[in-house]
Formats: sequence, structure tokens, C-alpha cells
Amino acid sequence: MNISMSTTDLRALLIEAGEVSSSKILCKIGLIKPFLNKSEAYKQYGRSDIDRWIKERLLNPVRDGSGKVKWRFDRAELDAVSKASNRHTFLNTEERKSK
Repeated sequence: MNISMSTTDLRALLIEAGEVSSSKILCKIGLIKPFLNKSEAYKQYGRSDIDRWIKERLLNPVRDGSGKVKWRFDRAELDAVSKASNRHTFLNTEERKSK
């Protein structure tokens, strides 16, 4: 199989792969947390994107076991979803209202 890709697309792909990989390594060595709470995710990725990804089931928040209902997000999943999100896969306004 021969796949053709422009140098610009290849460069962007390699940069994104490097960012995701470095984030995973920093989590493994303990320099950054592997999970973000909801407010941290909102600050880093934007409230509308996080809410849309949850609604479209691209992102699966994990409920903490504590007494209060708190949600946390896997940083690797957040990174992957943010890098892989393409506008053509998003729901339009009318589709979002109906769900």
C-alpha cells in the first residue's frame, strides 16, 4: 500500500505525535498528572469542546469514588481526542439540540 501525503501534512502529523508522546512520558515519570478534573480540562481545552466531546461520546469521563460527584479525564484520551478531532465529525447545531 502506498499512501501519499504532503510535506505539510506529514510535518503536522509528526508534531502532534511528538506532543502526545511527550505528554505520556511526562505522566509516566510523574511530572504531570495522568488525570485532569473537569475544571482543569475546561481551562486547558475549552468548555465547549469538552462538553461537545462528551456529548458526541468521543470522551469518557471517569467518576471519582469520593462522596461528591467529581469527574476526571484521562490526559492521554484528552490529548488524542483534541488532536484527532476533525470539524466534519462534529454535530451541527441542530443535531446537538436534538440529542
